[in-house]
Amino acid sequence: MEDVKKVYDFLEKAGTFYLATVEGDQPRVRPYGAMLYFEDRIYIMAFGKTNATRQIAANQKAEICAFKGQTLRIECKLVEDNRPEVGKALVDKMPILKPSLGENGENGVMYYLADAKADFFKMMELVETVTF
Repeated sequence: MEDVKKVYDFLEKAGTFYLATVEGDQPRVRPYGAMLYFEDRIYIMAFGKTNATRQIAANQKAEICAFKGQTLRIECKLVEDNRPEVGKALVDKMPILKPSLGENGENGVMYYLADAKADFFKMMELVETVTF
């Protein structure tokens, strides 16, 4: 799980990452920052009943992009996992979210990255690819 942790650490250092989903034939991109490393998986959170959650329900395929000295692009599927322990772990990590998410993150939707391919680029040159 070293590769997964390397990707998570990069996202954590970047702070903000951009999630691309699809609505019909139109790409949709938005900034995110709520993420969690839990049970050897990378999780992201979306607030419930938003365009993003509807788009992911219709098509699990997504891309994530972040920049911090180099670029990270991740092709993945987003798999919903709303176990209370996952939401609570995010709220414990990011207590500022508790008023909006609730005690166990019940007002958000937790997704883990599956079938992921993460490419690290420096300038325009591919430096490394990891899969998890």
